[in-house]
Amino acid sequence: MTRPLARLVAVIATVTLAITAAGCSSGTSGDSATGSSLSVGFVAEPANLDFTSTDGAAIPQALLVNVYEGLVKLDQDGKIVPLLAESWEVSPDRKTYTFHLRDNVTFTNGKTFTADDVVFSINRVKTDWKVSLKSAMDVVANVEKKDDTTAVVTLTKPSNSWLYRMTTRIGAMFSRDGVADLANTPVGTGPYKLESWRRGDAITFSANDSYWGTKPKLQKVVLKYFKDATALNNALLTGGIDVISAVQAPESIQQFSDTSKYEVIEGTTTGEVVLSFNNSKAPLNDPRVRRAIRHAIDHKALLDTAWAGRGQLIGTMVPPTDPWYEDLTGLYPHDPAKARDLLAQAGQTRLNLKLRIPNLPYAVASAQVVKSQLDAVGITVDIEPLEFPARWLDVVFKQADYDMSIINHVEPRDVTAVFGNPDYYLRYDNPRVQELFAKADAGTEEEQVTAMKEAARIISEDAAGDFLFLFPNLIVAKKGIAGLPKNLVSESFDLSVLSPSEA
Repeated sequence: MTRPLARLVAVIATVTLAITAAGCSSGTSGDSATGSSLSVGFVAEPANLDFTSTDGAAIPQALLVNVYEGLVKLDQDGKIVPLLAESWEVSPDRKTYTFHLRDNVTFTNGKTFTADDVVFSINRVKTDWKVSLKSAMDVVANVEKKDDTTAVVTLTKPSNSWLYRMTTRIGAMFSRDGVADLANTPVGTGPYKLESWRRGDAITFSANDSYWGTKPKLQKVVLKYFKDATALNNALLTGGIDVISAVQAPESIQQFSDTSKYEVIEGTTTGEVVLSFNNSKAPLNDPRVRRAIRHAIDHKALLDTAWAGRGQLIGTMVPPTDPWYEDLTGLYPHDPAKARDLLAQAGQTRLNLKLRIPNLPYAVASAQVVKSQLDAVGITVDIEPLEFPARWLDVVFKQADYDMSIINHVEPRDVTAVFGNPDYYLRYDNPRVQELFAKADAGTEEEQVTAMKEAARIISEDAAGDFLFLFPNLIVAKKGIAGLPKNLVSESFDLSVLSPSEA
């Protein structure tokens, strides 16, 4: 493996240089952390600002908790805590939730937040939302206003996951008069409001002066978007930004070794980097081919080469922070001979696969390793980078026009959405898995853990996808910035807790 991996390192370096030469964000300079302002660097810019109609993580990453709030949210330990609801009770049959809302909460359009908005927002997920995650609200039978500060939600059956899902984007509360132009003009109750959006460059948030809760310490936060890792790093090195939200070239961290200037934060996320298989069409509808691919991949070598060894091998779609995590890395040990044997059994000795990936650094780097390792067992892989998010979402996510892809599934507890819905882009349809997911959702806490573990093991054994690694939370920032998270437990990047050392 020594010579092939050395060649891969050179290939990845070449790809990075080529992407850099092709162009980067024009926003490499901007508002730095001066007093009450801060600039945070990202690579995946939202296609628009409407997460009710557009899939992908970039929109809730920017808007959830910061602009839009839900009745509940996750704290830094992943525990469900109150937000717009001060408290709630659950009926003995676990089907009725009574939420007691905060008083004196207003939207940024000046309208008062009441139980009418709760009814409107929950019903709108069921009737108007277009994204795949809307199905998490299907379990709601009815939502009604008891009085201005009390809303009652009735489920069709007990659900262990529903309240947790209310901490995600589907739980966002909208103004009844604020949904006319969600793609460009978000209206929320959060600590920040949209000030401006220079497409291809930056989104600027300013503090919401009428915010009901603890006022944010920063008057202004700029989210700056870059086309590649080099431009992102250079922006921090030259003072154009204050924080790299997620390092895109882990081998470059040595640039920030001066501890008097920079701080490196390393923790975990809920993001599983998945080599996705299109389970609905040949040749990947044959489990022998999928299993051959899993045996052909040396996951440790991939992690070391593509992501400088940062991250964690898990072998499953479940991160270690979930109660039903089980280390399944031993299910598919690296075994090229076994891979070739499985391919021969499937009659696929000259196999060609199209690997359509988002043009994001982790996907580009991982794809080169996958290509080399599959070539070693006789599988030819054609890599096709697609512009992210728009092009990838259209071709791969919506049309399922691909053989394989690589994507970081960042949403928390998303195994049910990814592998429990046959219409999801992996097109995985396993009635037993769907039955276990339903049993887990309706059962006791102990039954939930048992059923979820069994479902996750079946998915991995069935090679419904290949789980390359758990994406690390790797942040680099100027020294002294407070509030940066060690672990990311939700799909939002909470700006309200940040402050420069001068604040």
